[in-house]
Amino acid sequence: MEGRFWTLVFVIFAAAALAACAVAPAYQLWFPGSGEALSTIGARIDHLFYVILVVIAVVFVGVNVALGYVLWRGAKQPSEVKAVYSHGNQTLEVVWTVIPGVILLALALYQMDVWASFRMREFYPQDMRTIAEVTARQFEWRIRYAAPDKTLEADPHPDDVYTVNDLRVPVNRPVAISLRTEDVQHAFFVPELRIKQDALPGKRIPVWFEVTRPGTYDLVCAELCGWGHYKMKGRLVALSEEDYAAWLKQAFEDQFDDGVGEGEKSD
Repeated sequence: MEGRFWTLVFVIFAAAALAACAVAPAYQLWFPGSGEALSTIGARIDHLFYVILVVIAVVFVGVNVALGYVLWRGAKQPSEVKAVYSHGNQTLEVVWTVIPGVILLALALYQMDVWASFRMREFYPQDMRTIAEVTARQFEWRIRYAAPDKTLEADPHPDDVYTVNDLRVPVNRPVAISLRTEDVQHAFFVPELRIKQDALPGKRIPVWFEVTRPGTYDLVCAELCGWGHYKMKGRLVALSEEDYAAWLKQAFEDQFDDGVGEGEKSD
């Protein structure tokens, strides 16, 4: 009976794994928000995730079924039948070493294109421009934009526009941010876009993405950066080109508004 009990346990594990893989996408259990990646590179990352998930699920279910089968046969075997001991099977050992190695190599080669597209400069979209400098610090995101109709430069300019915990980008076009940190290591993470990059002291790191749908998305720190890590939360707002231009113009005017009207200045 003990062998049959453990057979049932392994079969339940296998069935639970299959059920989880089947229903998780419908109930949005794998990813945050709508479950759909809302950036072009995020969609490719999701596809890679599901490919790996299928491979792992097949292996997991296969191993559990094989273990259950062996235990079931052992439970049915009469107690007077002597056990057969083996010192191993070289052919089987080669097979179960080579096959996982081939699978891992195939996955490694498959993901290289996704990784290169996200991180290697020569793969960046040609029409991309750096839209903001994002500086992480304990415990907030400080964001610097160029003034309207100007290009963001590495060194700050007097007419640059600043926000805190509020990153605005145009939708349906590739954009980049220049990521840096003012103190310790942080991690720029927008879960719904599948964009994550560590911010390292002393380095400026380019991060590119293309948001595919207007909306407001969480911007969080994914690196334990101190006692206030839990509250280091901002937002990324994706706007149409027209709305983004209008927002940047308004933010510029509000920042440099001295509170004195034009009529009062002339007086």
